[in-house]
Formats: sequence, structure tokens, C-alpha cells
Amino acid sequence: MSKSKHYTGLIERYRDRLPVSATTRIISLNEGNTPLIQLQNIPRLLGKAVNIYVKFEGLNPTGSFKDRGMTMAVTKAVEAGSKAIICASTGNTSASAAAYAARAGIKAFVIIPEGKIALGKLAQTLMYDATIIQIKGNFDKGMALVKEVADHAPVTIVNSINPFRIDGQKTAAFEIIDDLGDAPDYHCLPVGNAGNITAYWKGYNEYTTSTDSHPAVTSKRPVMCGYQAAGAAPFLAGKMIDNPETIATAIRIGHPQSWDKAWSAQKESGGWFDKFSDDEILAAQKMLSQYEGIFCEPASATSLAGACHDIRSGKIPEGSTIVCTLTGVGLKDPDTAIKQCVDSQPLTIEAELTAVKKAILDTM
Repeated sequence: MSKSKHYTGLIERYRDRLPVSATTRIISLNEGNTPLIQLQNIPRLLGKAVNIYVKFEGLNPTGSFKDRGMTMAVTKAVEAGSKAIICASTGNTSASAAAYAARAGIKAFVIIPEGKIALGKLAQTLMYDATIIQIKGNFDKGMALVKEVADHAPVTIVNSINPFRIDGQKTAAFEIIDDLGDAPDYHCLPVGNAGNITAYWKGYNEYTTSTDSHPAVTSKRPVMCGYQAAGAAPFLAGKMIDNPETIATAIRIGHPQSWDKAWSAQKESGGWFDKFSDDEILAAQKMLSQYEGIFCEPASATSLAGACHDIRSGKIPEGSTIVCTLTGVGLKDPDTAIKQCVDSQPLTIEAELTAVKKAILDTM
């Protein structure tokens, strides 16, 4: 009996397009290869003839897209002889960094804003045995401290300012083209620190550019659409902002580290930035769960909120193929999900057939 090829992670899949050698020790948890799911019911709700796909990055090993970049960042840190990594985080980066450090057998230090991290993400980081440092300040202050600390301690920064993070994350664009057979017309993303929109654009460009060793896979590149939370929208303000606030903790960032590159992605692709209120973001999260059976964290739903708005308005025309990146799984932030479901709490009844039958029939 023939055996199918064992999938070993995105570095092995795209090794010839990544900065690794034959002798590089790969630090992997079999990340990548996440599903590209076509939405069936939401386009009908919108009343528009469009093809909407979601790239569900929440099905990576630690539940977010951060694993895609972290496998590369930690692999290269280990290759360089590093014994410890450090990051500032709103949650997902800390969980991913801690997991890959554990896998590599090195130490992880994470700086998080006190009281500003979703419970699921904190639980992961604790279980992976990272050293957690809470600061009385936001992510942007933490990021500034990480940069300073790295100048005085033997640690490797694994935030998205690390170029190897971007190299790992760009593979999501490769996968989308491989799955669709071409690039989409529009790609919609939540934007916080802006590393993801930067990475996807890099990936699309590399797959559409011929080199001596890599012929172009396609000639098409998508329009890049970046969406922010209204309370944390520096790209809409046109400047960095202090003290950002939003329920979408993963994008509660006022000083994006990939500022210039994100603007380049938007301008070069003919795309745009927009912002949405917390209520609009949460409505999109709930709609995706209730109508498609896909549970993402609030920040992820910002991409769908933006896509639906622009499809309704006609900014994204009918006949378009759209990909929305869902950056994290909904279990990352269970408290926010439960608070949205006050009208859907469990029924408590007697343990008897008549009572169960009545409960079913009353709600049909």
C-alpha cells in the first residue's frame, strides 16, 4: 500500500521560496495549509452575486495566523544560536512565540498590557511556560520596551519587525493562489500592527514575478483592503494614535510597526483602508458563526465587516472573487462571545421526556 506524503509545515512546503538551507533545523508544529472556505449563505443575505472565501488562519496550531510567521522567526533564531526570544503582544503573538519556543527548547519572554489580553490567549501563554511580564501600558509601549531590551539582553525579537516573520506569513498568499488557481480580485484583512497586509502583498508579488529560479505562478494581483476598528484606526487618521481602544483586542494598536509597507500595499494594489465600530465588528462575528458555522475572534471579523459593507455599497462589484483573512479562532476570546449570546443561554428543565419535548417544540 502506498503512503501519502506527510505534511510537515509551511517551510517544507515552500522551502525553495524561503530563506532556509538544507541544513537548517526547522522548528515547526505543522502550521499552514489552513482551509480556504467558500461562504454559502452570507452572499445570499447580501443579495449580491459574489464569491466570498475565508482563509481560516484560526486553524493553525495555536489558533492564529501568528504561527505562520513564528515558525520562520524561531527557526532562524535557533539557526543563529539564540537561546531566548522576546515579543510584545496583545495575545496571539505571545501564545505563538511561547509555543514555538517550547518546541525549540529555548526561553520565551512576552510583554503584555495588563488587563488588556483575552482570557484564551493568556491561558495559552501560561501553559506554554513563557515568562510573562505585564506592564501598566498598552501594546505600543510594550513594543517600544522590547526594542530597547533587545539592545541590552541576548534575546531575539519575534514581533513582525523581524523580517522572517513576514517571510513566513507571505506563504498564506501562496496557498490561496494554489487553492483558487489564481489570485482573488479583492483581499480583505483586519489591520492592527499591519504585518499581515504587508506579508500577503509580498507573497502575491513573489508569486506573480518571474525569476531565474521561479516562474510566475499567475500574473494577477488582488486589490488589498485593510480594515480597522474605529477606536484604533491610525491608517484612517493618517497618523499614529495614542491610547487606542476596541473590543477587538488583536488590533488594539495605535502605532503600527509596518506603517510604511502597509501604505505601499494599499497604494500599489489600488486598495483602501476603512474602519468599523465595535458593534459592527461583533455583528459580523456573530453573522459568520450563525450563518456559516465559522467561529472567529472579533478582530478577524473586521475583514468580513469591511467586505460586506463594500459589497453592499458596490465598491466591490458583483462577479468579484473576494478572500477575507480570519486571523484567529473564536475560542481565543470566550468572554466576548458569551456576552453576545445573552438571549441564547442554556435552558434548564426537568430531566424528563415531556419537558425536553416541550422545550424543543417551543423553539422550533
